[in-house]
Amino acid sequence: MSSTTDTEVDAAPKPPARGKRWIDDWRPEDLKFWDNGGSRIARRNLIFSVLSEHVGFSVWSLWSVLVLFLGPTYHIDPAGKFLLTAVPTLVGAILRLPYTFAVAKFGGRNFTIFSALLLLLPTIFIAIVLKPGVSYSTLIIAAAVAGVGGGNFASSMTNINAFYPQRLKGWALGLNAGGGNLGVAVVQLVGLLVLGTAGAAHPRVMVAVYIPLIVLVALGSALTMDNLTVASNARGAMRRVCRDRNTWIIALLYIGTFGSFIGFGFAFGQVLQVQFKGTFSTPVKAANLTFLGPLLGSVVRPYGGMLADRFGGAKVSFYNFIAMALGAALVLSAALAKSLPLYLIGFILLFVFSGLGNGSVYKMIPAIFKAKAAMKIAAGADEVTTAAESIRLSGALIGVAGAIGAFGGVLVNLAFRQSFLSTGSANAAYVVFIVFYALCFAVTWTVYVRNSPSRLVGV
Repeated sequence: MSSTTDTEVDAAPKPPARGKRWIDDWRPEDLKFWDNGGSRIARRNLIFSVLSEHVGFSVWSLWSVLVLFLGPTYHIDPAGKFLLTAVPTLVGAILRLPYTFAVAKFGGRNFTIFSALLLLLPTIFIAIVLKPGVSYSTLIIAAAVAGVGGGNFASSMTNINAFYPQRLKGWALGLNAGGGNLGVAVVQLVGLLVLGTAGAAHPRVMVAVYIPLIVLVALGSALTMDNLTVASNARGAMRRVCRDRNTWIIALLYIGTFGSFIGFGFAFGQVLQVQFKGTFSTPVKAANLTFLGPLLGSVVRPYGGMLADRFGGAKVSFYNFIAMALGAALVLSAALAKSLPLYLIGFILLFVFSGLGNGSVYKMIPAIFKAKAAMKIAAGADEVTTAAESIRLSGALIGVAGAIGAFGGVLVNLAFRQSFLSTGSANAAYVVFIVFYALCFAVTWTVYVRNSPSRLVGV
């Protein structure tokens, strides 16, 4: 281990150090290594990884709240507002691919600092332009720039995946992602506070809260985090995982879980205002409830990882998709009956199950490559090289799945937009969601759960 370690541990020969914040010898699967300082270093890096991702999610989700401030003086209809929430989702999804490999290129600590400071761009831009009379095209640009917050997830998850042993990855990745996902709920609570104090005429107060937080997170990351040389890219890792059918299956499942979570998180406030116009006539009334679903969905995400650690990610994901389909059916029934209490219960269940599914699906990623590595080692491959390759390929798949899953959030917002444009309600969108969740649990069962030759044991 390099000089960043807190305890000296027997180490294998290692290459020359790249700097005092780089760790060259990292063996989390070695229990002696892990107990004699490794776990402490991993935990230290996890803390600011979570904080950085949390602020990134908050900035990414800003427009889910800001659209509630855009009253008649902004002259934007509901369809236009749904587009404003879809744009940062799309940009964030695209950025997740380069962010994944930036960790290997520049180091997890180094890129966490950079990606945190980059969040100053959208917040300062919004602080300057967001006022009555601003053009819609300017708002679209501001929303697009906020998409940089969506990329933080991929770099953070790739980094933490390399720090933790297989037996703890479900918990660690779930905690890291859950802490980040909480940013969706927290930014809505900040919006509620601003609406209740400064009022709907002062949306720029929101970004004033986040600018100092961004600086503090970047500073904390610089002082406490480390880079891992083991996280360097395998040559052609992206090409290799893209040729693996598991990549596209996991991506499909992650559209169902994370795509639902982020899509509903961005759209929920608007859906309430449009679907129940008489009840939610003001932004404050809608904001009073919008934070609850993302909050619960974020809190339970680590438990989805823990359940997957114990029972297997595929089995947990299979039952979870069944629950999501039932939750969407409850929302549709409540909408048809115009029952607000059932509607809220159904949506909260969707958030909860999407959070659990986020944790269980992501646990499947390292499990798939560990199972493949075990087969190669049994066939005579070098254990150390194969294990390191497994980590790098897992990181590549985390980036691909994260990007495509985030694109699912775009599809959710576009589904709501088209449903309201075509029918005046969101009911058609709910039918689409039910069908998609049914497809997800059918695929999970067929590929990973049933006792078939194609099943990867332990996933």
